[in-house]
Amino acid sequence: MSPGTELPLLALEHVSVHFEGLRALDDVSFDVSSGEIVGLIGPNGAGKTTAFNVACGFVKPNEGHVHYPTAKKSNLRPNQLVHAGVARTLQGVGLFPHCSVLENVMAGGHLRPSGGFFASFLSLPIEVRSERALRSDALAMLERLNIADMATRLPSAIPYGIAKKVSVARALMSEPTLLMLDEPASGLDEAELDDFARLIVELRSSMGVLLVEHDMEFVMPLVNRLVVLNFGQVIASGSPSEVREDEAVIEAYLGVAE
Repeated sequence: MSPGTELPLLALEHVSVHFEGLRALDDVSFDVSSGEIVGLIGPNGAGKTTAFNVACGFVKPNEGHVHYPTAKKSNLRPNQLVHAGVARTLQGVGLFPHCSVLENVMAGGHLRPSGGFFASFLSLPIEVRSERALRSDALAMLERLNIADMATRLPSAIPYGIAKKVSVARALMSEPTLLMLDEPASGLDEAELDDFARLIVELRSSMGVLLVEHDMEFVMPLVNRLVVLNFGQVIASGSPSEVREDEAVIEAYLGVAE
């Protein structure tokens, strides 16, 4: 990296992953910097989920490294991500079914140094002020995402698209510098897709975003850069316009290069 170049928030360097002889990722490298949205795309089975799980610490690479340069950390476990300024959502919504929407969002701030949501269950007087602040912040987050009217409902009583927003709200409560979204478009209708796209673009102003998707039509207008995987390898990387015209990408998605 040349002098004066901003350090990326996330950098996968020559990462390979093997599962019982299957090479799920083969020498994969890419990075994400602050203020940009990077799309990690590819057809089904391309290795996107494995790459996401490696970045999240769920899967340990057999070769290569996962760095969080601005946090000066590497090869983190999932429970260490928040301390590196990283938050993530998963393919589903992963909400706590017996907690309200507000309580789910509050849970995202439970690792704040001053205490938080889970400490409040202990009824410790020293945590009362912290719990009130956390509740206020969670309500403000729901307002920001225009879903405050859902605060008292259980996850089972809200639409799927709203539940996806709640999962993002919960992730944002840790005040991340990097947000990783795993297939946020799945299961959403056209109106929900447009709404979610606006939210993702808005987030770029305060953080970096890694967007893992198979839906190219959803991803293309949003991202600054695309990294395309196929059979565990990076077959293209660049701007959406560059990737759209890449013959290897056309062949991967359509089965034949035009």
